[in-house]
Amino acid sequence: MSFDNLGLKPELLRAVEERGYTVPTPVQLRAIPEVLARRDLLAGAQTGTGKTAGFVLPILQLLTADGVVRSRTPRVLVLVPTRELAAQVAESAMTYGKYVPVSVTVVFGGVGFHPQAESLRRGTDIVVATPGRLLDHVQQRTIDLGKVEILVLDEADRMLDMGFIRDIRRIIKLLPAKRQNLMFSATYSDDIRDLAGGLLHNPVSIEVARRNAPIELVTQYAHEIRKEDKRRLLSHLIRNNDWSHVLVFTRTKHGANRLTKQLEDDGINASAIHGNKSQSARTKALADFKGGRITALVATEVAARGLDINQLPCVVNYELPNVPEDYVHRIGRTGRAGATGIAVSLVSGEERGLLKDIERLLGRPIQRAQLPVISQPPVRPGRTSAAEVERQGQPQRQTQGQHRAGNRGEGGPRNPNSNGQNQRRGNRRSGGYSSSRSAGR
Repeated sequence: MSFDNLGLKPELLRAVEERGYTVPTPVQLRAIPEVLARRDLLAGAQTGTGKTAGFVLPILQLLTADGVVRSRTPRVLVLVPTRELAAQVAESAMTYGKYVPVSVTVVFGGVGFHPQAESLRRGTDIVVATPGRLLDHVQQRTIDLGKVEILVLDEADRMLDMGFIRDIRRIIKLLPAKRQNLMFSATYSDDIRDLAGGLLHNPVSIEVARRNAPIELVTQYAHEIRKEDKRRLLSHLIRNNDWSHVLVFTRTKHGANRLTKQLEDDGINASAIHGNKSQSARTKALADFKGGRITALVATEVAARGLDINQLPCVVNYELPNVPEDYVHRIGRTGRAGATGIAVSLVSGEERGLLKDIERLLGRPIQRAQLPVISQPPVRPGRTSAAEVERQGQPQRQTQGQHRAGNRGEGGPRNPNSNGQNQRRGNRRSGGYSSSRSAGR
C-alpha cells in the first residue's frame, strides 16, 4: 500500500513525495487511518519506525479539513521529553505541512523565552513542547491551552522516567475535557498503563514491534574488558573498523566530557552532548556529527533520547545503562528504516549483572566477541597520551564547560553560556553507509 491509499490530501502527499517516501511504515499504515477517524490511540513503537510522520500527517489533514485554520490559539499540543526531539517533531510538522496553511511553534528550555512568547502571541496552530518550559509559558500567561483539540504524548515512557508525570498531569488539567488523545511509547510499564487508563477514551491499541524488542537488523555483541582498558579499545575499534559515525553512550555528563577529551587526544574528532551543554552547543554538536565533521558523538542517555540520525551504522555502550529498557532505546538509534546496524557494548566486571538483566529482557544472550590486539593510538605533538596519563596517575584536566558534579540529573544547563565545545582537530575519516528508505521522523 502507498500513501495515496491512506486518504491524505494532495498537498500532504506532495510533501511526502518530495521527501522521497512512497511506502508507509507499519506504524504509519495503522495509525494514520485511526487518527483521521478522530480515535484515541495508544501506540507501542520503537524509535526509527516512522511514528512521528504517523501522527503529524493525519493531524495536518485534520487541521485543514475544511480548507481554513479556525483558530490562532494552539489546536494541537505535542509533549516530548527532550529539546532535540521537540526540534525534530516541529521540523517534521513544518516539512510535511509546507503546502498547507498551518503554523508550528516549538517550546523548550535552554534558549530564550521571549522569542517563543512572541511566536505564541502572533498565533500558532501546533505547539511542540517539553513540559517544563510549557508550564513556564503557562505561568507567564503567554500561552492559552483552552482550545487544544488534539494532545500527543510522544515517548511517554521516557517522560515518566524523567519525572515529568506531575507536570503532565498539571498540563492535562489545563486542556479542554473533550479532545483527541494520542500516546506513543516504546515500552508498556505499569505507570504507562495507569497514565493511558486515565487519559485515553476507548483507544485503539497498536503495536508494531515486539514489546521491548530491539530492531532486528542490529547486530549486537559485547566485549568483556577491564574498566581501565575501555577507552583504548574504543579508539582501536573506531580506527581499525573505519567507523566514520559512531554514537557512544556514557552514564554521566562528567564521563562524557572525559571520554570526549580522551578520544580527541587519540586523534579522533569527537564531541559531547548532555544536559549541561547549552542548547546552541548541543545543536552544533549534532549538526557537526550529521555533517561528518566529527566521528564520535558521546552522549548521555537523556540527551540522546529522540536523536534522529539517518544512516547511523554503529552505537557503542561505553557504559551499560542501569535500566535494561534503556539498552533497547540506545541501540534503536541504529538499524533504522531498513538499514543494518551494529551495537557494541564494553562490559567491565562490575557491569556483568547489568548485562544479564539486559539479556533477560531480550530473551536471548548477547554474543561475546574476542578482544582484539589493541594498537597504541598515536600521540599528538605536545601532548601526553591518555594511556600515559592513566599509567602515571596524573589527573586529566577538565574540558571547557565540564560540570564538576557530573552525576546530577539531566535537566537544562545550569550555565547557558557554558557550552563545553572543544576545538576540533584531526582529519575526518571517509566512509558512508546507505539504507533503504521509508517515511521516518
